[in-house]
Amino acid sequence: MIITRTPFRVSFAGGGSDLPSFYTRHEGCVLSTSINKYMYVTIHPSFNRMETSIKYSLTETVHDVRYIQHPIARQLLMNYDISGVEVTSTADIPAGTGLSSSSAYTVGLINALNAFSGKYYSQEKIARRACEVEIEELGEPIGKQDQYGTAIGGIKFIRFLTDGSVDVEPVMVDGNIKNQLNDELLLFYTGVTHSAGNILKEQNKNVVTDRKKFDCLVKMTEQAYEIREALTKGNLKRFGEILHEGWELKRQLAGGITSPEIDQYYKLARENGALGGKLLGAGGGGFLLLYCEHNKQKRLRSALHKLVELPFATESGGTKVIYVGEKDWE
Repeated sequence: MIITRTPFRVSFAGGGSDLPSFYTRHEGCVLSTSINKYMYVTIHPSFNRMETSIKYSLTETVHDVRYIQHPIARQLLMNYDISGVEVTSTADIPAGTGLSSSSAYTVGLINALNAFSGKYYSQEKIARRACEVEIEELGEPIGKQDQYGTAIGGIKFIRFLTDGSVDVEPVMVDGNIKNQLNDELLLFYTGVTHSAGNILKEQNKNVVTDRKKFDCLVKMTEQAYEIREALTKGNLKRFGEILHEGWELKRQLAGGITSPEIDQYYKLARENGALGGKLLGAGGGGFLLLYCEHNKQKRLRSALHKLVELPFATESGGTKVIYVGEKDWE
């Protein structure tokens, strides 16, 4: 049995610049961090070696992996030529909430299949392979930040170069500042799950056909550099302000990124102590990330009492194999 653990990610600025419609014309960049909420993927031989089972929100059992409905599991098992196994995934957070559950699953399954096959990939290579699977092989209209954000741990600055390559640079943050950041970043679940695909398709189209939308994304990449500087200098007030400025830009990129209900929650948050914030992921629902100084958090929590808060902190491990059982599958 192999068990992998892959963190979810939170992005602070630059989201959307990881799409090829943008980074092939202008370098993209994102400031993000992995967090201590995880996707767990387990793989072990099936009791009946003629059957392959995939267990997620549904359970699939097939005699031929080509008939698996879960696209990522099907593609990867075919790529690795592995069958007669049981693959199970569980997560700390629901899918469709803007914390990159799909890419965390892809990254975690690649890591598990490598261990199962006796192979080793660096975290960077796992991220690159996850991009190939999701974007090139499965044709998902997504970018590259989630794969790198979940595979590689810690706070990092990810650059999406015009030739399609990706550069990941760890961001060095003073320990006291990191503790303050963890204390003053809050996550609230809006209760709405979403599929990022339609929003990202529209955003891709808009960036190609609308110069104002393209210029908006250019500004968002500039904000990624600004927020990195604010963080490394310990200016967390400015960090919170840039979150707000970035959200005001992001909501212009495509329809469906926000909603009247989400706008009302964000307005309430700003009126009750939050310096800034953003909806995580492509938009449409999921988690609302807020920056709020410690002495104002009681008032903020009271104002958002209808939402579920998710306590979290940054983490630095990235995707890991956390258990290797006896090799009994031969």
